Amino acid sequence: MNETEKLARRVRLHVLEMLSSGGGSHIGSCFSIVDILAVLYSKILVHSPQNPKMASRDRFILSKGHAGAAMYAVLAESGYSPLDKLKTHYQDGSDLSGHVSHHNVPGVEVSTGSLGHGLSIAAGMSYATKLHGDSQRVFALLSDGECDEGSTWEAIMFSAHHKLDNLVAIVDYNKIQSLGTVSEVLELEPFTAKWRSFGWSVREVDGHNHTALYETLKSLPFEKAMPACVIAHTIKGKGVSFMENNLLWHYRVPKGEEYEAAKKELADRL
Repeated sequence: MNETEKLARRVRLHVLEMLSSGGGSHIGSCFSIVDILAVLYSKILVHSPQNPKMASRDRFILSKGHAGAAMYAVLAESGYSPLDKLKTHYQDGSDLSGHVSHHNVPGVEVSTGSLGHGLSIAAGMSYATKLHGDSQRVFALLSDGECDEGSTWEAIMFSAHHKLDNLVAIVDYNKIQSLGTVSEVLELEPFTAKWRSFGWSVREVDGHNHTALYETLKSLPFEKAMPACVIAHTIKGKGVSFMENNLLWHYRVPKGEEYEAAKKELADRL
């Protein structure tokens, strides 16, 4: 097991404990992106826990802000804040709100949670970077469900029009959204072809394979003068057998026997 895989397993345990103790939901949505976050923060992003506002840093936007617990845990494991602060998640008065917040949380660029806004914010940051002649990259991690939103496709068109090859959209394609499968709610396929037809360079990857994620992300930009999209095929609830591909765990809170069973599965893999 490599270091990013070990990090991902620690993060899943943190997320389980945070959501169980605080009563928060979206554990399935958190677990599907943990491997992506682990590779990004360990191997890909230019960032500094010691200087979170470093001018030369890459920008990262968690557009699917309801998975904020996973981001808080990765940031804490990366040194942005004490691990003990994770225990305050979703508690009264805590900075660690259920949907990701930048208020008093070093490493978070913007508060998110209203789906369909993250890519627009990232595109604006990317465009500003180009206008200033800077070299920072901007990453946005989207849910597949928010690709139902028209604002997402406006940002996709804008980014291709302005040739934002410093912009990377990563789609967590776990194929389950809040109330049903993506194909039942609003079919996205042919998904890759849609992104390409809008002028993006696209790669598909197993979103839980750390080597594949690293090899894909290290090759950015994929094409000159084209924004990049990484469609990461993932499993909702990845890491706990009874949560995987189970719609119930979009909102369900792990408690009691379910919490203990999930904790055992995750701990046994460390």
